[in-house]
Amino acid sequence: MLKVFLNKNEEKEKLEGYPWVFNNEVNHFDGEIKSGDVCEVLTIDGRFVAYGWLNTSSKIMVRILSLNKDDKINEEFYKKRILDAVEHRKNIGFYDCCRLIFSEADFLPGLVVDKYGDYLCIQISSLGIEMIKDMIIKLLVEIVKPKGIYERSDSPSRLKEGLELHTGIVYGDFNPKVMATENGVKFYVDMENGQKTGYFLDQKMNREMVKFYSKDRVVLDCFSNVGGFALQAAKNGAKHVVATDISALACEEIMNNAKLNGFENIEAIKCDVFDYLRNKDNYNKFDTIILDPPAFTKDKDSVKNATKGYKEINLQAMKMIKRGGYLLTFSCSQHMKPDMFLSMLEEAGRDSRRTIQFVDFRVQAMDHLMLLSGDEKLYLKCVVLRVL
Repeated sequence: MLKVFLNKNEEKEKLEGYPWVFNNEVNHFDGEIKSGDVCEVLTIDGRFVAYGWLNTSSKIMVRILSLNKDDKINEEFYKKRILDAVEHRKNIGFYDCCRLIFSEADFLPGLVVDKYGDYLCIQISSLGIEMIKDMIIKLLVEIVKPKGIYERSDSPSRLKEGLELHTGIVYGDFNPKVMATENGVKFYVDMENGQKTGYFLDQKMNREMVKFYSKDRVVLDCFSNVGGFALQAAKNGAKHVVATDISALACEEIMNNAKLNGFENIEAIKCDVFDYLRNKDNYNKFDTIILDPPAFTKDKDSVKNATKGYKEINLQAMKMIKRGGYLLTFSCSQHMKPDMFLSMLEEAGRDSRRTIQFVDFRVQAMDHLMLLSGDEKLYLKCVVLRVL
């Protein structure tokens, strides 16, 4: 097995659970260098640190698999990792519709598995998983027993690993547009054409939380995508729900999902959400406004501009909402840290000339585990505000 020696003192955070070794942290190698293989990571003086997958084409040169020197990295090792991940989801009652495996957080770096009823959608973003893909699919079939598995390995991050983009059915014969149920609401998941793996499962508990702010209220769901929040508001007794999205296809899917559930208190409007929020004709119409925009920043360099975008939509929503109404606002960017997000909302509140009460702070659902030693612990932020 190839030995990868770290620079002096680079081992500390790895031993504390940080899952990556960057190329500038490596001092030298001993053995045959073959990307995709398991390697042994050592301190500069030869003490064991970890096992991991090597990829010399990536800035992340080693993705750590285990800190236990006695581990044998074989099929049984991967099977146990999958079983451990499945057990957690079953323990919290999330097994029917959930993120079954979440990459580094479940100690399978570069593997995401989402479960929609009887079907799985997998996404592979590391060379290590790509090399054992057939084994992983075999184990998922054995453990989960899905009717079908669809692969959505089309994330640009694959290119940084030297991998081509790939999508398609990898197990079973089925229509990749499947039906799932979340918090009592039925919806269609398009694993082939939908965003990410077809649906944003990390918002599961935040969507359920909408029930506290829906009954007998007029609700606006901005950047609605396929209507996750809007459908929960409709289910939980909203007087009327307006779902807005710039995509005509998304608006069509919202109404298809509403029909699937028999909801008649919902409408979908195709529009530029920024323009809709600025339109003074919409002022004082809504009791609850939900802002769940796409990530305005995907790197540290664009955080300042992203903050302006977040402030703009929150400021307009604060101006628009009825007195005593509720604003449920989100950021899904890891680079928008919680303190930055709260500071932005405080500034928007001042500029809106409204009195703002803080109600709640929430993060991603419990199936979206994070490592305390990782960089993305609170990538999803939800703040609930009351506007007076």
